[in-house]
Amino acid sequence: MDIALLILGFIFMLIGILGSFLPVLPGPPISWIGLLLLYLTKAIPQDWWFLGITLVVALMVLAMDYIIPAMGTKKFGGSKAGMIGTTVGLLVALIFPILGIFGIVIWPFVGAFVGEIINKADNKTALKAAFGSFLGFLTGTFLKFMVTIVYLGLFIAKAWEYKNLLFSFGS
Repeated sequence: MDIALLILGFIFMLIGILGSFLPVLPGPPISWIGLLLLYLTKAIPQDWWFLGITLVVALMVLAMDYIIPAMGTKKFGGSKAGMIGTTVGLLVALIFPILGIFGIVIWPFVGAFVGEIINKADNKTALKAAFGSFLGFLTGTFLKFMVTIVYLGLFIAKAWEYKNLLFSFGS
């Protein structure tokens, strides 16, 4: 059972990292579930303080992911249309990976710009708002990515520390 929880937890870690970039998946909470599954094994001593603190961090980052892009857009004079455009641009980058990793950077910016133009902003205002929306998106994505990578590191370190118990097979 411990091996199944370990593997499932690791899968949740990887999905959490993907969720850092995909707007439909809440990356940090999914990674936190991976940590929880690891701590539910018989081999790892339960540490509810650790799990509680990491859960609070995951939920705070999830909340900030909605606040940061809005702040960036508002600070640069953008609208909700720019934020929606950023998300649409990201989805275009993921569905049509023509530009590879650069698409994840370029398409959200283009989407924010188009969203602002549709919202009847002039080119200068749309460009400025698109930059703010895009900057907020990048900041939120970077924050989520860093948290999920730290959680993966914690997961691997704890699994490595208790590897003998995790892989003892009935001892």
